[in-house]
Amino acid sequence: MLIIDCPWCGSRAQTEFTYEGDATVERPNDGDEKAFFEYVYIRDNPSGWLDEMWQHTSGCRRFLKVRRHVTTHEIAGSAKPGDELPEVRHD
Repeated sequence: MLIIDCPWCGSRAQTEFTYEGDATVERPNDGDEKAFFEYVYIRDNPSGWLDEMWQHTSGCRRFLKVRRHVTTHEIAGSAKPGDELPEVRHD
């Protein structure tokens, strides 16, 4: 089980959260059907660190960003949506 630090509630089990997707993808402008199709359906499948959006659905219900390694599931940190995530150390 993962432990995720909610910026408002503190450390909680991953079961309290819902994964919402890649935090680095921006929604395209309205009216651009091709860009919207790619936004919804075309995704990379990276290995390594990824910034993700999660929602604390069993807690404060707020959204947060989490920097997680998609292979090892190590969590480098979390932040409010408008804040910076901590840097990842490459040891």
